[in-house]
Amino acid sequence: MPVKYQQETAQITWEAAQALIEAVLKEGAAQKIAFSIAVMDAGGHLRAFGRADEAAFLTAEIACDKAWTACFFGQPTHIWNSLVQESHMAPLASHPRLMAVGGGYPIFYQGRLIGGLGVSGGTYEQDQEAAVKALSFTGFDKL
Repeated sequence: MPVKYQQETAQITWEAAQALIEAVLKEGAAQKIAFSIAVMDAGGHLRAFGRADEAAFLTAEIACDKAWTACFFGQPTHIWNSLVQESHMAPLASHPRLMAVGGGYPIFYQGRLIGGLGVSGGTYEQDQEAAVKALSFTGFDKL
């Protein structure tokens, strides 16, 4: 039997990444929240980034780490808050990019993981809500 040497990977397009950023910024403007938004590709590399003028500088790094965490584990970041409290998972809490705070979501399209979205700037609930609305508005799979 021949060995398969490569696998096709699904990636988020720049256009779709920009649409997510615009949707989050619009939601932030409506709620008067200055968000930073990061979109990673399926490999965890930054695909697109947006930041409201008033967003605190640290929100940029946090948004990137939320997107990275969601992408690499294929799960929303808020679930990590309870997971890292379990003794067998606690060592992961020291990973420099693992963000165990709500606002990061994997991006699925037609059942395939194509990237990660990270939103930072509000409370974790506001970050989560903005991310979910943006994913829904742009037509990505619901989690």
